[in-house]
Amino acid sequence: MVAAACFNCATPAGTSLQPRKQCLDNHVVLGTIVEQLNATRVSMGRGWPSRRSRVEPVRCSGIGIGDFIGGDLLKPDLGRWLSDVEEHKALAIYTPHEGGYEGRYLARLRYQGYYFLDLTARGLGDPETTLTKIHPVCPAHVGKQPIARWYFPPEVDYRLAALPPDAKGLVVWIIEAKVLSKSELQFLALLPTLRPKVRVIAECGNWRKVMWKPLKEIAGLTAETES
Repeated sequence: MVAAACFNCATPAGTSLQPRKQCLDNHVVLGTIVEQLNATRVSMGRGWPSRRSRVEPVRCSGIGIGDFIGGDLLKPDLGRWLSDVEEHKALAIYTPHEGGYEGRYLARLRYQGYYFLDLTARGLGDPETTLTKIHPVCPAHVGKQPIARWYFPPEVDYRLAALPPDAKGLVVWIIEAKVLSKSELQFLALLPTLRPKVRVIAECGNWRKVMWKPLKEIAGLTAETES
């Protein structure tokens, strides 16, 4: 049987126990020196070593019970969400990057009797023309076909006319609203005034938790209204 060799002292393991014991002692001494060097720092400009405290691990603040049982299952602010929707009628919502949390708030509005119009801000065009007026749409062509133009009814008015009698209203939920200009956000904030049965929810960005603000405040209409 071939005896195993110690790679640190380069001697066979079965010849003698003295070299292996000395090798292990050297490892212990070397580990002690490394720990002392890690705990000791030589200050600049002085020859005396200055001992510094060990760096503590960074702990995230604001950890709550929702981090342990699932943030999408515990929503104590759903009552405030419903009251703010009825009070302000147009909200700018900020959701976490991983997504999925906004579905709880959407479902709660659906339980209240609201119907939804889901739109994306990219490719929406002029919100006033698309939502409240007859607007043209150019279908895609392959280059050899003539450029056609089709006209569509107003998205909001068309769905308001198709709502059942027991419906509470229509929620226009716009994703990626952060790409909209200030004037476009101002129109969305004023849309519930033009159509009283319409509520507007615009996803204007991301945050560590779900939060929302009145869309008039985000669009800069609060100061003008107060003045």
